[in-house]
Amino acid sequence: MNFLAHIYLSGDDVGRIIGNFIGDEVKGNSYQSFPLPIQKGIILHRAIDTFTDSHPVVRQSTKRLHANYSHYSGVIVDIFYDHFLAKNWSKYSTVPLPDFAENFYNLMQEHLDLLPQKIQHMLPFMISGNWLVSYATLEGIGAILQNMNRRTDYKSGMDTSVNELREFYSEFEQEFFLFFEELQSFCKQKIQEIA
Repeated sequence: MNFLAHIYLSGDDVGRIIGNFIGDEVKGNSYQSFPLPIQKGIILHRAIDTFTDSHPVVRQSTKRLHANYSHYSGVIVDIFYDHFLAKNWSKYSTVPLPDFAENFYNLMQEHLDLLPQKIQHMLPFMISGNWLVSYATLEGIGAILQNMNRRTDYKSGMDTSVNELREFYSEFEQEFFLFFEELQSFCKQKIQEIA
């Protein structure tokens, strides 16, 4: 899953939100240098990634992209699924997405000193582009995929995957619904385990 899902699945614990957000940038045992609540968020992030990568529904989604995007298929599906979460946000949260995003951006700015350098550098771009809200539109997803393609030195071709999203839109969306229901249950259980 991508940023929006990781943040949403953290619940309302500040440390867990921070840890789940920065999880990709914290390697190996270095997570142990963070305060305990953030460590728990990083552990949750890793559990979400493992659950996602091995899930048969997610594999069904990535298989549809594999011929054109190879090992980038998983990254693309993460972004697609964030799109469906944002688009169907009211099904999952009573807090409107723009408010949720603004609260998150404010929280990260308040705790900027706890974020890894790379995340500190990225955050202003995330806020100015309002990434979390932009996920809800195909145009927003297209822009995110263009940025991701640029980060791979234009080798991934991810920017063109919005074509597959349009072509197989209902299939990807149904797969997201199936998977996300199971992921939510998994996260509730994992949060209790690491509490």
